[in-house]
Amino acid sequence: MQADAQRIVELYRAKGRFAASVTPKVTPLAQNRIDVIFEIDEGPKTGVAKVNFVGNKIYTDNELRGVILTKESRWWRFFSSNDNYDPDRLEFERELLRKHYGRNGYADFSVVSAVAELTPDRKDFFITFTVDEGPQYTIGEVRVKTTLAKLDEGVLERFIPIKTGATFDSEKVENAIESITFATGSTGYAFVDVNPRLSRHADTNTMDITFEVNEGPRVYVERINIKGNTRTLDKVIRREIRIAEGDPFNRVLVDRSKARVRALGFFKEIEIEEKPGSAPDRTELDVTVQEQATGSFSIGIGVSSTERFIVDLSVEERNLMGRGQLLRFRAQASSRTRQVNIQFTQPYFLGRNLAAGINAFNQRTNFRESGFIRNRIGFGLNSGFQISEYGRGSLNYQFTNDNVRIDSLSRQTIAGGADPLSILAPGATPISVVPQTTVTGQTTQLVTATLCDFIIQSLSPTCQSRGQFVTSLIGASISFDTRNDPFKPTRGWRAVLSARFAGLGGDVNYYQTEASGAYYHPLIGKFVGVLKGRAGYIDGYGGDDVRLSDRFFEGAGSFRGFEVAGVGPRFVTRFDSRKNRPDGQSIGAKAYAIGTVEVLLPLPLPKEYGIRAALFSDFGTVGLVDESTKFINGDQSFFLDVPLLDVDGAPVLDDLGNNIIISLAPVQDALALRVTAGVSVSWASPFGPVRFDIAKVLRKEIYDQDEGFRFSAGTSF
Repeated sequence: MQADAQRIVELYRAKGRFAASVTPKVTPLAQNRIDVIFEIDEGPKTGVAKVNFVGNKIYTDNELRGVILTKESRWWRFFSSNDNYDPDRLEFERELLRKHYGRNGYADFSVVSAVAELTPDRKDFFITFTVDEGPQYTIGEVRVKTTLAKLDEGVLERFIPIKTGATFDSEKVENAIESITFATGSTGYAFVDVNPRLSRHADTNTMDITFEVNEGPRVYVERINIKGNTRTLDKVIRREIRIAEGDPFNRVLVDRSKARVRALGFFKEIEIEEKPGSAPDRTELDVTVQEQATGSFSIGIGVSSTERFIVDLSVEERNLMGRGQLLRFRAQASSRTRQVNIQFTQPYFLGRNLAAGINAFNQRTNFRESGFIRNRIGFGLNSGFQISEYGRGSLNYQFTNDNVRIDSLSRQTIAGGADPLSILAPGATPISVVPQTTVTGQTTQLVTATLCDFIIQSLSPTCQSRGQFVTSLIGASISFDTRNDPFKPTRGWRAVLSARFAGLGGDVNYYQTEASGAYYHPLIGKFVGVLKGRAGYIDGYGGDDVRLSDRFFEGAGSFRGFEVAGVGPRFVTRFDSRKNRPDGQSIGAKAYAIGTVEVLLPLPLPKEYGIRAALFSDFGTVGLVDESTKFINGDQSFFLDVPLLDVDGAPVLDDLGNNIIISLAPVQDALALRVTAGVSVSWASPFGPVRFDIAKVLRKEIYDQDEGFRFSAGTSF
């Protein structure tokens, strides 16, 4: 019993409870039986009072504390478990310190000892690391030697991210090995051994690096064992593995298989381990996964600059019955959108590498920036298929019934003796006419009517787009993705090209093409450079113009620094003297091209905080409308007389009490360059994701609506 009690104590200590005590007790029973009771006092979790370093001269204690995972116990770390002592973590801390020094040129660094001392009250530990830093090395000669035919040493050297004269970086050496292995594997060499030979020169503290690339032993995959999948079927994992039993072992394909299984999103951890097979030239691959929850029920509440408030109900199962099928129901309500959507996707339809799915939806969207409300109901059929290792294609069909209406009211001030019908469209009547007196004693009238009943608004593309429409369209897309991680990529690229054709029956005829791409590349240190681009074009055919609700609206998240639909063509209804610009409704564009240059920043904060930041610059153009939209009634010389507003947003009146009028072209549109720059910060907080975008507009058109700050926050429970 004492041995059992000690094992229980050891279990508690492994969980950081070193003050735990276990007392075994025996209670006699009848017929020579006993009850064994273990009384357990778990005690508090043992914290870390202090982390000390001995022998460090290059880096301070505080700098090294930021490198390791273990943190000193503080009251504000109530969301973290890293301030509890974990004996298994000490060995990992040694490796973190070695990597830190190795990345900064200290190739001879070693941790002499790591000692943890428990305080007498058994509540805290003092941890002391004794280190030997050694000298800092710079890079001397870097070259590649190979005995393999058809491999050019000079070509392989291009894959080495190490330059002569730079500070030695052990991480770059590992990256070079990976890059050379990948390059040789891509050319057909499945059995390659890349060995970096380091030659130190103590007199100059320089280091020559020679990467020896030789043919490795020929090894074939004998078996692939799937382990840890308590719920997911074996075939769901096997169909993502790029290497089969009997194939030559290929490190590139093994790494690719690991990335594909991880991308399923079904597993918390995925490891592929090589084990000896039945013969020296045979190996077994153990694919070990750790299942994670794939079903979710959540109610989300959020706020943002765009939506104001958001309530989201979602029920989802991404691995239905362990078959990898997706079933999702979602209902969302916000100040802008109300929608219900149900979706089902079978990733391998009829056992083939062909995804098939169906979805149905009902949406109500308030396009406040354009002044209309769209009610949409419909369904879609979609399919996806693999066209290469990194490429996918898709085909889809969509049927929608749209009802576009305008319910908003508008007001306009006229002179006291003027006829209210003079400012309304033929046949329209005002809702109310209220006499008013200005501060100067002038008599005016405040006319209230439906937005489209005013003459100025009735000519707008928004009012012209009212009605009910049926759209039947077919679409296709092709995508390529070589990113190393689908969620937090640091290298690789992704490109998508899509096209849609509406006119398979219904009331709407148009064709639309969009393209997007992103490229990720590591920069100095842990900085990551990102280049992104998007472009699109839509046009009608058969005598049809592009409806307002089908056009492109850009701004906010898609073009930071501008309001929602704040960049692009506008129908002018007034001139705002506060901002010295024409104002009115966004009417969408037929074309856009937007690019982004971004640098992901390595913040000096623990990863557990979930805070990420980036510097960015968005640039591009949004514009182009149909001639019938730009020139009302086909008259290129047509100009609108719009009211001038004062700094308080009220109409400016002349001595007779009439609005002061400015004559402007009805549609402001230019395919001109816009440029913004700023910083973006996101926080995966315990209460939900939070995001801030701060942007400065460097170049714009006078009618664009800029926005310097945008945020969003939400949570699920």
